[in-house]
This record gives sequence, C-alpha cells and structure tokens, in this order.
Amino acid sequence: METIHKIGRRKTSVARIYMSEGNGDVTVNGKKVNEYFTTGPLLYKINQAFELTDTEKQYNIMVNVYGGGITGQAEAIRMAIARALCEVNEEHRGKLKPEGLLTRDPRMVERKKFGQKKARKKFQFSKR
Repeated sequence: METIHKIGRRKTSVARIYMSEGNGDVTVNGKKVNEYFTTGPLLYKINQAFELTDTEKQYNIMVNVYGGGITGQAEAIRMAIARALCEVNEEHRGKLKPEGLLTRDPRMVERKKFGQKKARKKFQFSKR
C-alpha cells in the first residue's frame, strides 16, 4: 500500500493526513498524538473512525493541522482519517457514513456587523 493523502476541514481548521501501513503510530505536527491532544474526548474523536471499522493499530498516520482550536482540529483530523479509510476499503463507507464522519460540517462563525457589538448583539439602547 502506498501513502494515501487526504484533507479534512472543520470551521477554520485544515488537517492534511498521510496514511500508510504500520503499527498505529499517529503524529500531529511532529508530536505524538497524546502530547498534542491531552484530553480523552479529543483522543476518542481521532480514534473513532478506526474503532468503527475495526482497523486499530494497522496504519501509521502523519498529520499536519493548522487553524482554529484544538476541538476543530481534532474533528478535521477525524474527517480526513475517515476519508482515507474509505479509499482503502469502500466497505468502510457503510459504517462511517451513518455516524456522520464523512459529512463536512458547514457551520462557521458569523461575521460581526458594523454598528453592532457582535454578530447578533447590539449596543445598549438608551431612550433618553
């Protein structure tokens, strides 16, 4: 198996992964995944696609991720891994699609409007 390159996005985060056969090593921006993502829920999000397809410890993954916060970055990595697993074996699509791992979440931060304090919040109104 050659190296598979896929991209995942979430909010303003962009994750580029390079997946190849191996023993389950995941590096994110040159660090081990446990050093980059320290909380359990974020590590679960990254490993979710592997658990659903029963492919834990089969692939080495190198990730370059930038933009956004750590939650958006973890979800971008999850999407890229799911896309790569579908390219390896098309049967994985039936397990990943119902869980929403292949769907790009289109929600973005709404822009701030002029004459207002934030996107929806207004400045305080004084009648007198």
